[in-house]
Amino acid sequence: MTIYGKVWLVGAGPGAADLITVRGARLLAEAEVVLYDALVTEDMLALCPQAVLIAVGKRCGLRSMAQPIINQQIIDAAAKYRRVVRLKGGDPMLFGRADEELRAIESHGIECAVVPGITAALAAAASSKQPLTRRGIARSVAFFTSSTAPDMPDQTTLPACDTLVQYMGGREAVKTARNLLALGHPPDTPVIVVENCSRADEHIYRLPLSQLEDGLAKCSGPVLMMIGAAMAAREV
Repeated sequence: MTIYGKVWLVGAGPGAADLITVRGARLLAEAEVVLYDALVTEDMLALCPQAVLIAVGKRCGLRSMAQPIINQQIIDAAAKYRRVVRLKGGDPMLFGRADEELRAIESHGIECAVVPGITAALAAAASSKQPLTRRGIARSVAFFTSSTAPDMPDQTTLPACDTLVQYMGGREAVKTARNLLALGHPPDTPVIVVENCSRADEHIYRLPLSQLEDGLAKCSGPVLMMIGAAMAAREV
C-alpha cells in the first residue's frame, strides 16, 4: 500500500514574487518538491531553494506537457515526498485546470489543499489603476477565455457583462474585437491590454475597440485584455 504525502495547489499570483500570499510563500519554504508552471518566475522559485524543482509548464499556443502527464507527476511526487507544492500561475481555481488535478489527486486518496493567488485580472486592474467596476457605469464583470479542452472547439460566444476580461487573449484579439463590434459594441469602446502583468517587463496599452481589430502584433508575452466603458480614462 502506497503512503502518500500531502499536496498543496498554490496560486503564485500574476508574476511578481512579492505578490504571492504569505501562506503560499511559507508553503514554498517548507516544500520538499515543487511542480511549477511555465510562467512562474525565477524570483518566485528562489523562495524554495531547499525543494526539488520540476517544470510542468503549459504555454498557450506552444508545445507543452499534456495535462494527464502533469497529473501523474503530481501523484508520483506525493508517493515520494511528504510535502508537495503544485505551484500554479495566478489563482488555481480560475483557468488553472485545478479540477483535473484535484480529480487525479482525490482519486488516489491523497490529502490536498488549495491556496488562492491574485488572479491576473485583479493585478492588471491594479497595474493600470483602472477599476473593473465603476459606480453608475459598470456593476458586473465577466472573466473568459476562448480556449477549451483539446477535443472541443474553441468557444466563440462572448459573455454579456459591463466589463469583459479576456485571459490569454493575445492571439484572439482580432476575433474578439470583430465579435464585439458585430454585437453592436461601439468602435470607441475603451480597451486596456496588459502584457506581462506585474513583471519588470510589463506593458500597458490603451486603445479603442476599433484598433483592437488590427491585432496585437507588438505583444509577445502573456496578454490580458479588459474591455468596457469602465476602462475609460478618468477625468481629472
